[in-house]
Amino acid sequence: MFKGCHFDRSVILLCVRWRDLEEMMAERGTSVDHSSVHRRVVRFSPLLLKRFNLRKRAVTRKWHMDETYIKVRGQWRYLYRAIDSVGDTVEFLFSEHRDPAAAKRFFKRALARHGSPRRMVIDGSQTNHEAIVSCDMTHRLQVHTAGSTKPIAIRKSKYLNNRIEQDHRRIKRRIRPMLGFKSLVAANSILPGIEMIHMMRKRQARFAFNPNPSLAEQFAILAAGDNSHHL
Repeated sequence: MFKGCHFDRSVILLCVRWRDLEEMMAERGTSVDHSSVHRRVVRFSPLLLKRFNLRKRAVTRKWHMDETYIKVRGQWRYLYRAIDSVGDTVEFLFSEHRDPAAAKRFFKRALARHGSPRRMVIDGSQTNHEAIVSCDMTHRLQVHTAGSTKPIAIRKSKYLNNRIEQDHRRIKRRIRPMLGFKSLVAANSILPGIEMIHMMRKRQARFAFNPNPSLAEQFAILAAGDNSHHL
């Protein structure tokens, strides 16, 4: 993954992990410009997330879904997110638009990766409700279980969805110091890294020989790409 890079792999992993590290790296005797850090984040975050997803443990079958606002070049864009009943991240999708097409893309991705939940909690959005119904029906037909699988139970409740509102705040806390993204490309590359770190902190990956690894240990395993540890 790191072949041909100017910096040592450990430096790159720190940059992907923390992103805003110019001053911290200088304290450790390594001169790293913030633009170099940015390029490494954009390049490696999606690759590391792909490896993380190979180890991601199963989620429960009750999901909370909502979208939050992300500023890109001074304009509000949208991050669709879902967590399960224990707070683990189910899926996320960054979108330029907040519309039925974006909602369907999000639900199709979630259902393809995790299967159908028994219950979905959303706010009062009719768009999201219709997207769930449409994607659920299509998914059940595709897996040939329409006759034996019940439709997803949908509950609209702003109060019950406070759980994911709280989870949004942890993502926004990391984005806030950036003062927004400069482009859609940057947002699409950096947000997966932020979401991955959030899932790492929630211990959502399986590591056979270390059930409780630190963030640094998780990054080292993912960077090595050694799937022999995968359960």
